[in-house]
Amino acid sequence: MTTSSSSAPLVLQISDLQSWYGESHILHNVNLNVHQGEVVTLLGRNGAGRTTTLRSIMGLVGTRKGSIKINGQETINLATHKIAHHGVGYCPEERGIFSSLSAEENLMLPPFVSKTDKGMSIDEIYEMFPNLKERRNSQGTRLSGGEQQMLAVARILRTGARLLLLDEISEGLAPVIVQALARMITTLKAKGYTIVMVEQNFRFAAPLADRFYVMEHGQIVESFASSQLEAKMQTLNELLGV
Repeated sequence: MTTSSSSAPLVLQISDLQSWYGESHILHNVNLNVHQGEVVTLLGRNGAGRTTTLRSIMGLVGTRKGSIKINGQETINLATHKIAHHGVGYCPEERGIFSSLSAEENLMLPPFVSKTDKGMSIDEIYEMFPNLKERRNSQGTRLSGGEQQMLAVARILRTGARLLLLDEISEGLAPVIVQALARMITTLKAKGYTIVMVEQNFRFAAPLADRFYVMEHGQIVESFASSQLEAKMQTLNELLGV
């Protein structure tokens, strides 16, 4: 397996991670590293353990064993809100928009999770997401799926989180919205954010990622850099049917 030779500091370091939901043993000795400013994509079929990996980082599974270090700090035994305060933002597949609030009220809700980074201002958010500026007074329920997805990501950026965990953010969205999300990820990377994505949409994820980890049956079975993508396509076809 390849490892990143990046000289940037490690933001996320997962070693021998095992996770359970109740009696169900989902993750089996997962190891992965993510450096500052990287975009890393977790690939795999449904049920491979990718979302559980993100949820495990946030402490949202039943039991975790092993090690999860965020910026060098061990977090495996911390509560979810304490993990967030290490500068981690999680955008789950279900988005969690408050439907009775306007888009801008949704943006005003999140608390800051970082002592050093005060997060993006509302103006910076609107510069990145012009759609949200146009719809800032619209109720959450009146936003399209794509606008809700933008809002879900934008809300994390307000918190000051610099490590972003994004779960299937392109799923079911119109191509024009997917392109806007791709531009957003490119912009965030340029600003030094670190991003771990779970994506089924390979065409969306492939040009954005610096490195890939492939999961199967709760384990990492392949890891490689974007420069090796072409050489790995046959393997990916076998593993994912891409």
